Amino acid sequence: MAITTNRLSQTLSKALNDQITLEAYSAQVYLMLACWADQNMLDGVNSFLMKHSQEERVHMAKIIEYIQERGGSVKIDAIKKPEPEPKNILECFEMVLQQEIENTESIYKIVNLSMQEGDWATWNFLQWLVNEQREEEKLALDLLDKAKLAGGEDMTDNARFELNKLIGNTGQEFPVADQVNPLA
Repeated sequence: MAITTNRLSQTLSKALNDQITLEAYSAQVYLMLACWADQNMLDGVNSFLMKHSQEERVHMAKIIEYIQERGGSVKIDAIKKPEPEPKNILECFEMVLQQEIENTESIYKIVNLSMQEGDWATWNFLQWLVNEQREEEKLALDLLDKAKLAGGEDMTDNARFELNKLIGNTGQEFPVADQVNPLA
């Protein structure tokens, strides 16, 4: 009798592979937003978004490692082009929040699937992602609120300058991303 070395169901394997693609797309969205920020002389926002892009790639790598550890097959799919660039900082952080919500909803579906299948190893692995998403949504909401308080779409140049500086100094706890980010 041959023992299977793949400990992931086809359904969970596909869901995790789809999450890899979503994390890659998120990284691309943050890169696009970072480039937009650079073009608009928002160096603090650029720095924040570049680090955030790297963090999404770290998430992607962790999921890849988990699939491999469980004997599954990793499938790298093409990613879609990010949406059009934002018109202002408010729209930029609305896009950040929307991307984080999309990631959270996708992860919750995989958590539910792992519970339905009784795959407790995958359920346990996903808890770090659930916690990451809680933190990322809170950070995105906080930054969006700050952009609104600074004037939103009608932000003055002085308010934009101060907000950019604040975002550039935002405490970002991405130790793994900082270690592998050649731009840090």
